[in-house]
Amino acid sequence: RLALQEPGAIARTKAAAEEETVDEEGGVVVDISRKRVLIDGESAAFTYKEFELLQYLVLREGRTIERSELVSALWQAQDDETPGERTIDVHVRRLRAKLGRYEDIVRTVRGIGYRFDRHADVVIRYGHGTPSPDRF
Repeated sequence: RLALQEPGAIARTKAAAEEETVDEEGGVVVDISRKRVLIDGESAAFTYKEFELLQYLVLREGRTIERSELVSALWQAQDDETPGERTIDVHVRRLRAKLGRYEDIVRTVRGIGYRFDRHADVVIRYGHGTPSPDRF
């Protein structure tokens, strides 16, 4: 199919080449469709809530998200207990620890909340050429 210049085959080849390049060079890959994070080519062991927190910030890139919004978005009403806003601080601290030298991609906006800013070492993957339906 690649020899026939089929657009889908070309796109898959480019995506595979990009993934190999990023994995070899290092950096952070946030793969939204597969719900995984690669740090310097290695899969990072994020908990479900840590990934959801990172994904929520990534999908709202450049926007400061208040702690209260994060709590209401990440903990649904059916959860046993809705945590306090300081629980977000704990999750962010753990998330940053797992990001290691890339911890600064999650920024603290003092007195307000947190923000994800695009960084040269970070690649966001939404899936097979299709943007995430909840991307803002």
